[in-house]
Amino acid sequence: MNNHGSLRNTLHALDYPLLIAVLLMYLTGVATIYSAGGGPAGLGKFYAGRQLIWGLAAIVMLAVVLRLDYEFFLDASYWLYGGCCLLLLLLFAMGHRAKGAQSWINLGFFKIQPAEFVKLGLAFVMAHHLTLFPPYNLKNFAGALALGGVSALLVLVQPDLGSTLVYGVMIFVALLVAGAPKRYLLSLMGGAAALLPLGWMFLKEYQKKRILVFINPELDPLGAGYNVIQSRIAVGSGRFFGKGFMQGAQSKLRFLPEPHTDFIFSVFAEEFGLVGGLFVLALLSFILWRMIRVALRARSVTVKILVASLSASLWFHSFESVGMSMGLLPVTGLPLPLMSYGGSSLLATVLAIGVTVKLGAQNEISRRENSVPDSRTPYSVRRS
Repeated sequence: MNNHGSLRNTLHALDYPLLIAVLLMYLTGVATIYSAGGGPAGLGKFYAGRQLIWGLAAIVMLAVVLRLDYEFFLDASYWLYGGCCLLLLLLFAMGHRAKGAQSWINLGFFKIQPAEFVKLGLAFVMAHHLTLFPPYNLKNFAGALALGGVSALLVLVQPDLGSTLVYGVMIFVALLVAGAPKRYLLSLMGGAAALLPLGWMFLKEYQKKRILVFINPELDPLGAGYNVIQSRIAVGSGRFFGKGFMQGAQSKLRFLPEPHTDFIFSVFAEEFGLVGGLFVLALLSFILWRMIRVALRARSVTVKILVASLSASLWFHSFESVGMSMGLLPVTGLPLPLMSYGGSSLLATVLAIGVTVKLGAQNEISRRENSVPDSRTPYSVRRS
């Protein structure tokens, strides 16, 4: 089949309900960013305008993603992952420090956060490696854990605890979907729990305070606990229907810190109340369900691992971001996918969803043609 016919078939098989949900979530985010920045009187117009530009870039990247050959990226996944780890190492030499972590590269007119894009490299390498070396024995299990642990360690020492947790969840889900024995997974969970006291010793002082004020925000109400207290007030004051668009006092009066990034959900909940919060959660749940659906329907183990890892990243970001906004989880600074201000997060999320949508479309085409893809390849029959 020629490239034009192949692209046409892919476009016909795309999951348009998922793409519409993504677009709706993004537009909701742009409006909330505008409100969080104080509208035209503050920086709302600037932030929302920048996010719209990033959105256009995301559309271009999505169009490119739909034409890519993922078999090539799987075969080159070790090199891709190695490049990602090298990029994380470069942060220590040329990284820009912000919010206590050296996680950004300053390009002058904008900053990028490599850790967001490394998630894609991690998902690809885990899918490829676990297909070649299934974690059915301790050697393969430990090897996969060590492979993924390299990137997790590099972001931990930045220090970026939030991204470290995301990587850990992705690795765990990849091992689970790949068929790792339960005793290995339970041992891994037990070992992680046993190392928590040791991990506490390596946390920065501000990270320790975030955990302590999660337990008791009143411990430091004007310091580390301030964010949590103000975020709770914002969410609670929204009540059932909210105060209305641009009417949120917490962000407009600057009580709520980082309203356009870390606490974007708090801004939205204050202005649109419980109904609005449930709307956002429903959109996120729908997006995740459609992504997981691709993994469940895939015949290829490689695709199952790849999509499950990407879905796990999106799920944890959403779970942690919403949880910390309501004071139910410690503050880690993870953005709410598709809503929080930031180009790196938006582009990485759209790339992950784009990969999933493309693989889902190829799987549907394969089903229609009654062809059974090889268990090693993402969606096509490997030629001899």
